[in-house]
Amino acid sequence: MNNSVRNTARLLGAGLRALLVLTVLCGIVYPLAVTGIAQALFEDKADGSEIKDRSSGQVVGSSLIGQTYNLPKHDPDDAEEAAKPDLKWFQPRPSNGLGSNSVNTRYTLLLSGATNRSADNGAVHGRCAEDAEEGTLCAQVIAARDAVVADNSTTGHRVEPEDVPADAVTSSGSGLDPHISPAYAELQVHRVAERNKLDVERVEKLVADHTTGRTLGFMGEPRVDVLELNLALKALTRS
Repeated sequence: MNNSVRNTARLLGAGLRALLVLTVLCGIVYPLAVTGIAQALFEDKADGSEIKDRSSGQVVGSSLIGQTYNLPKHDPDDAEEAAKPDLKWFQPRPSNGLGSNSVNTRYTLLLSGATNRSADNGAVHGRCAEDAEEGTLCAQVIAARDAVVADNSTTGHRVEPEDVPADAVTSSGSGLDPHISPAYAELQVHRVAERNKLDVERVEKLVADHTTGRTLGFMGEPRVDVLELNLALKALTRS
């Protein structure tokens, strides 16, 4: 019996020592080491890829998460009032996410997710008809296309429906994509120039300067970070 008790005590002691050592290594030493390396080598990314407004020095967002640029609501407490885009800014791609906060509708949550509708949702013979059933992906795409055409057509420049790129009318898989295609950015140039009383050429150069090419020259697609572009636009309108 004594040997059994001693063996049990020895096993319990070994287990507790292993627990203590692993807790220190995995719960303290490893996280501190990883955090230290990340801060030393990738400080910007480790801190969330924050973007600061150069004029104020304040953090205004992250290069990894998209933002909306909407006009203030007439009634901030009205969850049913549809947000309207502020057309003096470059607009991001649609963000349909997982919807609004159903628990407390006075506050908007940062939700990630896609619509989960298939590419042919609402399509007839593989094509989206103008009279697509309400609530289908086709209906959303057509409504978004018409809005893009209406919003971006100016007095001297008409946007044609066939000029609207796919990212202007569809959300990304996460719903939080911070980038748009150069084609969508260029489509917005005339409207942004008109609303801000700027020369079209200056706004075109702004887009070109903030267009990022493929990663390592072959991965992904050229892209434009909307937040960084709008911060540059803000600085340009103040100059």
